[in-house]
Amino acid sequence: MISADAIRGYVDIMILSILERQASYPYELVKTIARVSRGEYVIKQTTLYSAVKRLESQGLVDSRPGVSESGKPRTYYRITAAGNEYLRAKCEEWQATKAVVDRFVKGQK
Repeated sequence: MISADAIRGYVDIMILSILERQASYPYELVKTIARVSRGEYVIKQTTLYSAVKRLESQGLVDSRPGVSESGKPRTYYRITAAGNEYLRAKCEEWQATKAVVDRFVKGQK
């Protein structure tokens, strides 16, 4: 299992990557993160809600009211144009970060 501390800086990338494909609501985001990570990372709902609200306040996602198939009201989130730009930049940063850490892990100079 991956610790929350190890992955904390990349939660935004995970959320925005999901929302890039389709609008979603928080509970579905939690399930998607657990499924895609194959259970190696399970995000707490409070962590997810905080991240989504932060992304919304930064204009990277927006929300709209919706209704579930069962008729329950839900808030759906979708990525904005600014969110798409931010996601691209963060993915590039991730690749550079991963390359540097891999050099140490693999013992390269």
